[in-house]
Amino acid sequence: MANERKTIDLEQGWEFMQKGIMKLKNILEGQPEPQFCSEDHIMLYTTIYNMCTQKPPHDYSQQLYDKYRESFEEYIVSTVLPSLREKHDEFMLKELVKRWGNHKVMVRWLSRFFYYLDRYFIARRSLPPLNEVGLTCFRELVYQELKVKVRDAVISLIDQEREGEQIDRALLKNILDIFVEIGMGQMDYYENDFEAALLKDSAAYYSRKASSWILDDSCPDYMLKAEECLKREKDRVAHYLHSSSESKLLEKVQHELLSVYASQLLEKEHSGCHALLRDDKVGDLSRMFRLFSKIPKGLDPVANIFKQHVTAEGTALVKQAEEAASSKKGDKKDVVGLQEQVFVRKVIELHDKYVAYVNDCFQNHTLFHKALKEAFEVFCNKGVGGSSSAELLATFCDNILKKGGSEKLSDEAIEETLEKVVKLLAYISDKDLFAEFYRKKLARRLLFDKSANDDHERSILTKLKQQCGGQFTSKMEGMVTDLTLAKENQTSFEEYLSNNTNANPGIDLTVTVLTTGFWPSYKSFDLNLPAEMVKCVEVFREFYQTKTKHRKLTWIYSLGTCNIIGKFEPKTMELIVTTYQVICSLNFLFLSILRSGRLWDLLFCIMYFFT
Repeated sequence: MANERKTIDLEQGWEFMQKGIMKLKNILEGQPEPQFCSEDHIMLYTTIYNMCTQKPPHDYSQQLYDKYRESFEEYIVSTVLPSLREKHDEFMLKELVKRWGNHKVMVRWLSRFFYYLDRYFIARRSLPPLNEVGLTCFRELVYQELKVKVRDAVISLIDQEREGEQIDRALLKNILDIFVEIGMGQMDYYENDFEAALLKDSAAYYSRKASSWILDDSCPDYMLKAEECLKREKDRVAHYLHSSSESKLLEKVQHELLSVYASQLLEKEHSGCHALLRDDKVGDLSRMFRLFSKIPKGLDPVANIFKQHVTAEGTALVKQAEEAASSKKGDKKDVVGLQEQVFVRKVIELHDKYVAYVNDCFQNHTLFHKALKEAFEVFCNKGVGGSSSAELLATFCDNILKKGGSEKLSDEAIEETLEKVVKLLAYISDKDLFAEFYRKKLARRLLFDKSANDDHERSILTKLKQQCGGQFTSKMEGMVTDLTLAKENQTSFEEYLSNNTNANPGIDLTVTVLTTGFWPSYKSFDLNLPAEMVKCVEVFREFYQTKTKHRKLTWIYSLGTCNIIGKFEPKTMELIVTTYQVICSLNFLFLSILRSGRLWDLLFCIMYFFT
């Protein structure tokens, strides 16, 4: 029939296809040959289509699939391999890059010509696709023969670059892309045939370097070199190695440069970690942290040296304070004052310094926070001059918070200093002892109006509460609350007196009512009060019973003061004396002396009672 398609036999069809393949080879080899036009492509594709769609036994799909492979094998054996075998080193690498590029072009074009095989024949038979067949040919014939030479040439160039020579990085990138692409989605060829050897060579290279540097260089100089090497290796990954190599390569370099020589490096006599801390080499310490944080357990010895150094400095402060205390000729109060102003202040400064180290040099790492804490716990719990650290801290706070204290600070400086003292308290093992000392000193400030600023008093209690919990400060907060309520109570008492003229005791009376459980224990003695004071007690008791009938008043006369006005010629004097002193004055000598106007006798009596 006229419409029947003419059957193409295998030899005839393949002869036509070989012309197209030869044209493609000539183009790849750079020979003068016109490029493929769309008509050429259609003719070649149609020939394959026809040869694959003829009725059996003229369906040549399997034969064409085989010949597709044979076309690559023939070209590789006759042309590609000879051109590679005659070249060496960098020239061989350049030729390989060229041949690999040409091969991928050939695969792309032939796959288009034989596309019908991919679409139907290969899909039905579950055979490897055309693209994979073409790449496999190159892998089996070219790659397998040359991979060792290529690997060695690449590693040689990398070592040259490490020694400061200029190399063709783009060439290495293209070569290593072949190791990746030849795996067709798998990294096995890159890892096994190249990366493993690179890692081994890198370890050997840096082992040689490290063994020389550790003998000749100081710790800072060695670290500078190590950091620069790591930076350059990362740079190599960025420019031509595969990104998956970065962690493995850096791990090898870190092991050889840092892990192997960690102890020798950190303990160098005049430039190791101890020396860097001693000389405040902040930049070098920061570099040390960056480097050793990258190796397993690398920071442990650094943190341990840091702890030893801080402990030694703190212990030296304790020793200085002890020597100052032993040379101080005075009572214990003087010694505590010395430690409060000198020792505690120096410990605060030491803490500030090394907290900054932890935050800045050591990037706030928990290991160094722990080291700092353990170091301060060692010397912050040592007694100084017979005084415990808890007492020294409490006295230091008292000196800041009371009127006329020796620490003349602005409000902001006081807040900042109190914050630092509370942080030091975290290192004190017996915090309850601090609380007891602090409570006694707080009581004196509150009861005798010696507190410089109520806001600061409340502020430190808030800080203590945050540091140690609500139970720690509950009594102290109760003391402050008592004073506030006492002022309100006094106002009510004065209103009571103004409304009950018969109840007026005849003496200006101020009573501070305290809650027993909040305040330190004070001894209460039964005294034979003068009639004037008995009346004062009764009047206030009657007033207090109008406020509550469930609370019992206990009078602590040792905490009281009295103002006595003496009228002398030619002037009037106001004397502030204790309750005990005024009782004695009213019961015995003072009244007659006051009436006689003998000023010197009065002063002598006051001095006697004070003594």
